[in-house]
Amino acid sequence: MDMETHQPVQKKVHSEQPACVSRRDFMLFSGAAAVSLATLGLTIDMANGQIPQQVRYKEFPRMLVGKVSQLDGDTPTPFHYPYDHPFCRSLLFKLDSKGGGGVGVGENIVAFNQICTHMGGMLEGQFNPGYKTLGPCPIHLTTFDVARYGMVVSGHATQGLPQIILELDGDEIYATGVMGLMYGHHDNRAGLVEG
Repeated sequence: MDMETHQPVQKKVHSEQPACVSRRDFMLFSGAAAVSLATLGLTIDMANGQIPQQVRYKEFPRMLVGKVSQLDGDTPTPFHYPYDHPFCRSLLFKLDSKGGGGVGVGENIVAFNQICTHMGGMLEGQFNPGYKTLGPCPIHLTTFDVARYGMVVSGHATQGLPQIILELDGDEIYATGVMGLMYGHHDNRAGLVEG
């Protein structure tokens, strides 16, 4: 006690940092630690010549989907690619003029997934060869141009139809990949069985 003022003396404790870690600091430090550990683990695996499962590239299968001699310009040919699933339904077209991404002598053979990218409506039996359009979708009337990489012509969809990558081997037409994410998929190759 201080004799002159008759009041107890209070000791002041000064701390440079708070006693507890703030929530913000905890999140910052734990996030940095997680990134560091993940990077370190990936680096060690790759240094040992091993590629982790989540980084491995899954190739698309090379699948026979039709023959040039059997294609009719007014009738799309249906097939499933890259595997047998309702959202993997696709159509093969032989256009009367060059198509974006087309193969063949006239670069006029193209293929597209036939599920509307907006809400998954089936684009079935709605090909207009005069305008080279597929649609309108029965749900919200989106129409796609199969001569121009499957781009949206009209309707609610904001992305074009996924195009199936094709290659020719003589008269045979093979599908070898997909450009664009198919409706209902988080990964176009998710249903493929790894061998």
